Amino acid sequence: METITNTTSILLIYTGGTIGMIENPVTGALENFSFEQLKKHVPELQKFDFNIDSCQFDQPMDSSDMDAVAWRMLVDIIQNNYDKYTGFVVLHGTDTMAFTASALSFMLHGLSKPVILTGSQLPIGVIRTDGKENLLTSLEIAAAHRADGKPMVQEVCVYFENKLMRGNRTTKLNAEDFNAFRSYNYPDLATVGIHIRYNLNAIHYQEKEVPLKVYTTMSTNVAILKLFPGIQEMVVRSVLFIKGLKGVVLETYGSGNAPRKGWLVDCLSEASKRGVVIVNVTQCKSGMVDMDRYETGYQLKSAGVLSGYDITTEAALTKLMFLFGQGLSVDEVRLEMMHSIVGEISMD
Repeated sequence: METITNTTSILLIYTGGTIGMIENPVTGALENFSFEQLKKHVPELQKFDFNIDSCQFDQPMDSSDMDAVAWRMLVDIIQNNYDKYTGFVVLHGTDTMAFTASALSFMLHGLSKPVILTGSQLPIGVIRTDGKENLLTSLEIAAAHRADGKPMVQEVCVYFENKLMRGNRTTKLNAEDFNAFRSYNYPDLATVGIHIRYNLNAIHYQEKEVPLKVYTTMSTNVAILKLFPGIQEMVVRSVLFIKGLKGVVLETYGSGNAPRKGWLVDCLSEASKRGVVIVNVTQCKSGMVDMDRYETGYQLKSAGVLSGYDITTEAALTKLMFLFGQGLSVDEVRLEMMHSIVGEISMD
């Protein structure tokens, strides 16, 4: 049973992005977020029977500018306000939302409250905006509690166009449609229509309540290498032999396959032996890597490449950043990349 208590209080965090831009009716120009302006454009906010406070980055960021520094700022805001609020809603640009959601899932350990990222394809001030529904429903979900008083959702999520998704399972799939995000390899945590229907079997709940522990150090010495027909050795070498490189997300074909080129296997093997952690992720939107299925995949395994199973590129990259940021050894990182930390991989 879903309830909202009179002690419920939500912190709305604006980082930047389309959802917070409001059109000036006189000039037609888009202006940055102001919570007072937002309440004028979304009067339904006044109908919630719980408290909503807001804060924002000193300089709102386009999501294209999001990086590890911005993630740390977000984590600091959540940590500093964790005991004051029952939930958090983060307004974020759509382009890198899946990366931010994945990063936060690793940086916020022991999370027992909702952190919901949302945004929009059209600004709040536009007549046909999708931002209003995304904002209102995200707030309602963030405020929802079970009958035992605990939050209905206790993890980092993305809410977009009637779907609540695990943050580290999401990918942006469309630059124009309102249905811009999808969780291909994990069930939606909730679907929204007349009612909000929670998939309780899919939502992660803490077995026992533990204090929130945050990690703010992320290593950015990582890269993504996407294979394509006709890829040349010099392209692969230019990535794998970057000075200081620690980890690579290798986007392969199908179930984890790559061209049977001797130079490619040699490059991967040499980089792996040098201590670069290489994780195999499929370019397909859904499905998983199985390097034992075909010879074209097994050759990568023999070269020291790890299986990413059904992890997204966004989660694989931010997981590498997180693990190396904690000062783990190469062997420790390789071990952790083969296991699920916060539900980012389906190990079965």
